[in-house]
Amino acid sequence: MTIDLGALAPALAARFAERAARHDAEGSFARENSELLRRERIYSALVPSELGGGGASLAEMSALLRVIAASCASTALTLSMHQHLVAAAVYKLVHHGESRPLLERLAREQLVLVSTGASDWVDANGTMTKVDGGYRVSARKIFSSGCEVADMMITSARYDDPQHGPQVLHFPLSYENEGVRLLDDWDTLGMRASGSHTVLLEDAFVPEEAIALRRPRGRWHAAWTVALVSAAPLYMSPYVGVAEQAQREAHAAARHKASEPYMPFLVGELDSAVATAQLALSALVQNHADYNFDTSVQTAARALTYKTICSNACLAALRKAVEICGGRAFFRGQALERMVRDIQAAPFHPLPEKKQQLFCGRLAMGLDPVSGLPL
Repeated sequence: MTIDLGALAPALAARFAERAARHDAEGSFARENSELLRRERIYSALVPSELGGGGASLAEMSALLRVIAASCASTALTLSMHQHLVAAAVYKLVHHGESRPLLERLAREQLVLVSTGASDWVDANGTMTKVDGGYRVSARKIFSSGCEVADMMITSARYDDPQHGPQVLHFPLSYENEGVRLLDDWDTLGMRASGSHTVLLEDAFVPEEAIALRRPRGRWHAAWTVALVSAAPLYMSPYVGVAEQAQREAHAAARHKASEPYMPFLVGELDSAVATAQLALSALVQNHADYNFDTSVQTAARALTYKTICSNACLAALRKAVEICGGRAFFRGQALERMVRDIQAAPFHPLPEKKQQLFCGRLAMGLDPVSGLPL
């Protein structure tokens, strides 16, 4: 049965709004929100309905994330980190017939997945050592959003293969695995309720059969295109939702300042910034093309470019909203003040602006976007 995310979104947002300020003030993970998402089967919403999931499209998930981010950006961001892994798995199912067991289990058990992409990029981090039956991995994975309630991380680490040279191995790893430890170090400026603690892997065992992908280290691989094109429209959706809510707050404030002659100019600037963010997000969704994108590096470069445009526009929108609302936006306890802090996380997602420009500039010049060497 197909899930109706549009119908569920307002009720979820209303529930999340009840506790968003408390979790932000405490810096505590919004565990109740995660439990509600499980009960409503949101974690399997992107899984095809024939596998027991909700059959929602990526565009529908993006819209849900925007709505709930207006109430609790941390919850929306944490959910997006799970959903982009599901979206990548659906792509593999559609194009390669892979990931069926994982997707069926997601639907059946409402598993929560965590991405470690912020730590891993092309070279990955951490080291793997070959042992009987598999590998021992040690690594430090930051920004593991939702790890307090997660069942499994999707991660990678470096392995120096004696025959094939430096490689990166990709694999899932249960949070119940011996050698997996949460550091409880998420005490940040914004997105404080996302529970994005560092996860420490200390000689954790990964069986040989769990290795999902082997690729050369330091070189672009199509798997990264799948990851980026699936992820960017989802992890940018919460930030657009925050910008849209800030726009509503600022419009209300501006109506009380109509006598100030410059106010229409400020509102016009705000609306232009929000429109730019919305257009960039729409471009990210279109680039995904409902799982019909190609895995060329050019497709990845488009996603990275649109992400930078979206991120910068969201930041500009919040700055303008503060200018409109004035000094009250500076006070803790104001929803806008929380939005200003939450939006600061947008540039950290792959890739930060200068790294994106380096990547795309190299590609435009006919160079390898990772190494800078001639193609």
